Amino acid sequence: MNLTIEQKYQLLFEISHKTRDTLDLDKIMAQLLDMIKPVVNYDAAGIFVLNQALSQDSSTTQRNKIAGMCWRGYFPLPNEDAMLTHGKGIVGHVISTGTSLVAPDVRLDPYYIEGRPETLSEITVPIMVNERAIGALNLESDHIGTYNEIDLQVLQFFADAAAIALEKAILHRQLLEKELLDKQLQMAKDVQTHLLPQSDPQIPGYDIAGVCIPAEKIGGDYYDYLQLMDGQIGIAVADVSGHGISSALVMSAFRSLLRTHAYGSSSPAQIACAINQHLPEFTGGNHFITMTYGILNPADDWVNFTRCGHPSPSLLHPDGTVETFIANRPAFGIYPDVDYVDENKTLSQGDILIIFTDGVVEIENQNGEAFGSQQLIETIAQNKVLTSQELIHHVVEQTRVFAGFQPYQDDFTLVIVKRNQST
Repeated sequence: MNLTIEQKYQLLFEISHKTRDTLDLDKIMAQLLDMIKPVVNYDAAGIFVLNQALSQDSSTTQRNKIAGMCWRGYFPLPNEDAMLTHGKGIVGHVISTGTSLVAPDVRLDPYYIEGRPETLSEITVPIMVNERAIGALNLESDHIGTYNEIDLQVLQFFADAAAIALEKAILHRQLLEKELLDKQLQMAKDVQTHLLPQSDPQIPGYDIAGVCIPAEKIGGDYYDYLQLMDGQIGIAVADVSGHGISSALVMSAFRSLLRTHAYGSSSPAQIACAINQHLPEFTGGNHFITMTYGILNPADDWVNFTRCGHPSPSLLHPDGTVETFIANRPAFGIYPDVDYVDENKTLSQGDILIIFTDGVVEIENQNGEAFGSQQLIETIAQNKVLTSQELIHHVVEQTRVFAGFQPYQDDFTLVIVKRNQST
């Protein structure tokens, strides 16, 4: 049948009326399928919406290309259906090209993939929003040659009218998914925050402070203080490759490994060897981790460090000279057997030990110039009378100014250990 102007108006009114009280995508698709049957008859029908239309993050790898769907007359589609997973068949062709298709005999159509043995003819039109196909409306018949060009015009008019209701429902679902994701990220951030030190260690003669600022809501940087035997304290700064959820999960596993092996008489190098052997069991070999881990002995003011592919800590002396830690070995997760080594330094009165991740020194300005370790040391040297916590605040402020107050592109972690001058 060819729709008159009055019939088109009535159809528009019916679609608007029946879909106005819900933003539930599944309900709207079901209502639309029921409304089209009296206009263009079918033995089976389906509305299929692209997964990308339901995802806020276009970089996310989706399992199925077709996500939202509602059908009549089909058996439940298997999870590995080629149309769902790869967008194959007539429906997939219509969505990918944005063009309608009438198949008088599906057995002769090159795009047809059997989903229902009884089907002999099929008609499919794209559902368009802003000149982009977000899905398709598909009708099937058990008879050859059921659909013609008039049916195609009617079905396309219906799909165009339905697109408004579907777009609203899709946007609503996107909002709900984003709210859920934001809640999950906030929960993950809260958990991660509690994995970091809640306070700085109070050691006579020393002033110690640290900070970790993730580039995203959660990150892959980590620092920690470990209270060891005989008043010694372990100080760790680590950086998991990448940032975001996966790096945060690896960081959590790494923290457990470090704490498991650190409480004992082992040297930093021995602890590093143990971590490197066991880490692949937690990461599957998909991440590497750099670390600087040292043991501070306040009794005789020495610090014993091992460095695993991590930027060297800097030891700033009161006269302005700087020592770095020379010994270095590969990051965790690259080679299965690494002979990590220790390196000792003595902390004299007025010395400032600076431990950081590359996110601190690789911050760039608008000209693409990095903040750099030299500028970090100079910033601290010029303000060495400040407390460690004040120094950290000052470095954060200076790096933000340097970057033009743009968000950090990498996680930012800084730990400062000052040996106080005697008064």
